[in-house]
Amino acid sequence: MAQQQTAIQIDGEEVIVIRSAKRRRTVSADMSGGSLRLRVPMRLSRGDVEKHARAFRKRLAHRAARAGRSDQALLSRALELAVEYLDDSATPASVTWSEKQLKRWGSTTSTTGEIRLSSRLRSMPGWVVDAVLVHELAHLIEPGHGPRFQELVARYPRTQEADAFLAGVIWADQQAPL
Repeated sequence: MAQQQTAIQIDGEEVIVIRSAKRRRTVSADMSGGSLRLRVPMRLSRGDVEKHARAFRKRLAHRAARAGRSDQALLSRALELAVEYLDDSATPASVTWSEKQLKRWGSTTSTTGEIRLSSRLRSMPGWVVDAVLVHELAHLIEPGHGPRFQELVARYPRTQEADAFLAGVIWADQQAPL
């Protein structure tokens, strides 16, 4: 028998485990019909299967969350950040992804409370998106980039790190052959 397939419950969710005699060390996973499908070596222990299932589930969920960030999720996150870092003094009317923003990471219309983030940010780490959101939220309080604005933005602890990350992205884009 080259393969053996069983369905098991791990943390209350079904996991389809496909054991293979040909597979020696590697473990792979994908989603099938809403269930995690795990391909493992034949002799892998139940404990190791559970460990791999949890790790893959977490990785796949993170990937799906990053890929499917909706405007509503973006607005919810902005409101959370406003409470945590800006004393709940910035309330955006809307926060949306924009395909049109190719040179800016974000923009704010302070008179209407509208915030737009470049869709290029969708594939970037959450803490980078958070830093851009805090920056744009700060514009709802302080329209310019003066000392008061800088103080508000600096409340987010990874601001400098995110700025460096985005500067690196810009630099890499400029190095790409035309």
